[in-house]
Amino acid sequence: MIPILEAIDVRKAYANHVALSGVSLAIPEGSIFGLLGPNGAGKTSLIRIITQITGADEGEIRFRGERLNPGHGIQIGYLPEERGLYKKMKVGEQLLYLAQLRGLSRADAVQRIKHWLLRFDLKGWAEKNVEDLSKGMQQKVQFIATVMHQPSLIILDEPFSGFDPINANLIKDEILELRKQGATIIFSTHRMESVEELCDNIALINRSRKVLDGPVGVIRNQFKTNTYEVEGKGKLMVIHPDFEVIEQIERENGHFFARVQLHAGVRPNDLLRYLIGSVEVEAFREKIPSINEIFIRRVRETMPETLAEQTV
Repeated sequence: MIPILEAIDVRKAYANHVALSGVSLAIPEGSIFGLLGPNGAGKTSLIRIITQITGADEGEIRFRGERLNPGHGIQIGYLPEERGLYKKMKVGEQLLYLAQLRGLSRADAVQRIKHWLLRFDLKGWAEKNVEDLSKGMQQKVQFIATVMHQPSLIILDEPFSGFDPINANLIKDEILELRKQGATIIFSTHRMESVEELCDNIALINRSRKVLDGPVGVIRNQFKTNTYEVEGKGKLMVIHPDFEVIEQIERENGHFFARVQLHAGVRPNDLLRYLIGSVEVEAFREKIPSINEIFIRRVRETMPETLAEQTV
């Protein structure tokens, strides 16, 4: 299947700053794709090229196999990190204006606006100026403006910014529903728990270069360290050539928590047999690194040595 979007050796520089150094990635259609990286890594520069706000110096973007062109713009919805609503304009009028810019007829736009305002509990605010809304309500309006023309590709840059937990969960549900309806979503955020919960695939950009990409599950397995977490009762004393205790915490009533790393070629059953002979095992599980842990590790690995030392 042809990816809905491909970046092929994309390069971009501003004066003396290199924003993107030969970034290539492919985004599967119908997926939620996490675009990750520290501040200043190049994510926003890539998004601005995809949305045709700026152009690449070299390389190209392909949309469903075609070189990206202005005609593709109507198939893309973009929620920028820096929101851009007209503060003095009424909510309903603004949504109608933005919908018609995206090619909707007035009748279709009005129908969809009513649907979304009701869905987001904003029905009574259609005649209010945007400036009269709370920040979270303005975020909802911006989200509606991004998706109401039913774009095939939706780009969300920090979509949970400004939301309380209840409304953040509402947006998560809408993202999943949009994917269920066939939309592809590029999702840029610093909230790694959301990445883990929502994304099928991720790419990590650091210092203008792509340093990691692939399916979330595959990446997490690639970064496994053959470490197991053990909870139980008793005194854990591991002195064994095949295992190494890298962390141990004593808890109340003689209980403990420990992380044990297996040496190469050692199986988890070997550790479990050893533990059963010395303590009462209550929980035993493999420690698979989170996306947050992988993010930090990979960024540090790709930093210049002096900067990496400063972050430790």
